[in-house]
Amino acid sequence: MSKQAPQADVAGSIEIDSDAAAPLPRELTWRSGLAVAGAACSYFITVGFLNAFGVFQEYYFNNVLRGHSNFQIAWLGSFSSFALFFFAPPAGLLADKYGPRLPIAFGVLCILVAVFMISLCKAYYQFFLAQGVLLGVGMSFVSIPAISIVPRYFRRHRGFATGMSVAGSSTGGVIWPIVFDQLLHHDDVGFPWAMRIAGFIVIPICVVAILAVRVPKAAGQKDDDEKGQNEEPSHEQKPKPKKDLSVLRKPPFVFLCIGEFFAIFGFFPPLFYVSTYAVSLGMSSSIAFYLVSILNAASLFGRILPGIVADRYGRFNLFTLSCLSAAAIVFCWTPATSVAGVVVWAIAYGFASGAILSLQLACATTLVGDESAGAAVGAVMGSTSLASLFGTPVAGEIVKHGFLPLSMFSGGCLLVGTCFMVASRLAQSRSLTARI
Repeated sequence: MSKQAPQADVAGSIEIDSDAAAPLPRELTWRSGLAVAGAACSYFITVGFLNAFGVFQEYYFNNVLRGHSNFQIAWLGSFSSFALFFFAPPAGLLADKYGPRLPIAFGVLCILVAVFMISLCKAYYQFFLAQGVLLGVGMSFVSIPAISIVPRYFRRHRGFATGMSVAGSSTGGVIWPIVFDQLLHHDDVGFPWAMRIAGFIVIPICVVAILAVRVPKAAGQKDDDEKGQNEEPSHEQKPKPKKDLSVLRKPPFVFLCIGEFFAIFGFFPPLFYVSTYAVSLGMSSSIAFYLVSILNAASLFGRILPGIVADRYGRFNLFTLSCLSAAAIVFCWTPATSVAGVVVWAIAYGFASGAILSLQLACATTLVGDESAGAAVGAVMGSTSLASLFGTPVAGEIVKHGFLPLSMFSGGCLLVGTCFMVASRLAQSRSLTARI
């Protein structure tokens, strides 16, 4: 692959190499820093809340939805995940066309209504409509526009910046289980008020996300507050660059989407069922709740550190290795039977799987131009919607036969996803030493 052809169809390694050769502009500014912080906040209240569903899975099964199977309860989390991914394409396209604030504000409204309605739910169908449908839709319109803006500020350090943004989901996955454990098991607040308190926590974070995420200004463009009062407005407007979506139909992007589809099938079951697995071994509910936090704390480092390495050695290269190592660890799930063993396993899986959500975005936006970043993020996440819908309910049926079959199913899906990641990487360069 030539380093002198930055306009080639496949932009993976070429873009990285050309960036390395070109003078490096200053990427970290107050505006780009705010965009990363806002995206991290959006992931804290969306994917971070979703990552803590293992807490709800265990609590619903033993309390508010007692009498319903794990299979039925898993649909609440899986449909929320499905809605998040399914509405990613329209959310990304709206962000590209109108900017991120309008879709984020709509998503925030949906999330707040959903959270407060969950506190009033009694029947299963009410939980499904509030937590499964409305919450998932709101999560999509908050997280996708926010994360699609970040790659437009960063080129050389795109993996690191995306990892920092997506790390907000890990932080949420750490904090939310602890919050609910304290409210439900120690303070005797009760489930309705626990959800209302969660809603009050979400409100200021939503405000930060709306205000902080902004479209980067074009070269030479000034903000309204930077223009002098005597400066005459320019009537000459440069035409917006035309979106090139043809790359979404080419092998590297198609294989990436297929690989993510299978990887997501295996990614969520350990998150949803690690608490249930701990309880099945005789551990207390508090320990089970904290396992979700421990797993997500490890994934925080698994989303940031691989991003730093990926910017140096290739985003697709690290993405493939992360998916492969996560598969290997899932295959080793059931030999962990003590508290220490399960904790070590949760840390290992959290770190190995952390890059699956962060580097997929860095890889997707590497293959397209900045003006199509939202469409690329929406497409790659939308392709995983059915996997997120059926993955955990299928796992809920499999777990009836034990956790060993579940680990084989989850690890096998991650392994198949790895094969397609390899295909996407080789479609860009067959050189094993290339920085893709």
